Amino acid sequence: MEAKAYLKYLRISPRKVKIVLDLIRGKDADYAMAILKNTPKAASPELVKLLKSAMANAEHNFNMDASKLYVSECFVCPGPTLKRYMPRAKGSGDRILKRTSHVTLAVSERADKEVKA
Repeated sequence: MEAKAYLKYLRISPRKVKIVLDLIRGKDADYAMAILKNTPKAASPELVKLLKSAMANAEHNFNMDASKLYVSECFVCPGPTLKRYMPRAKGSGDRILKRTSHVTLAVSERADKEVKA
């Protein structure tokens, strides 16, 4: 059984979020939380909240044991891109793409409590 949490319309590029998600994939939930709290990336605080939400969903909705949870699945998909223009020389303008992300994070319960670092 998996408990999922979603974060939509995050105003960070999916490429930047993917770097942080790769650090926590497959790790125990407590260990993943420690990694996120000590990673100096812009996506880290948002992913801490998302992981807490997924853990709370697992405990409340599926009666899973919090000590056995691990990050079973996490991925990011691109959301809608905001198009903006910045003035340039000779009256022209360049297009600025402000990218957004949709993040999905799932936690599952390990069958046996083995530490996977």
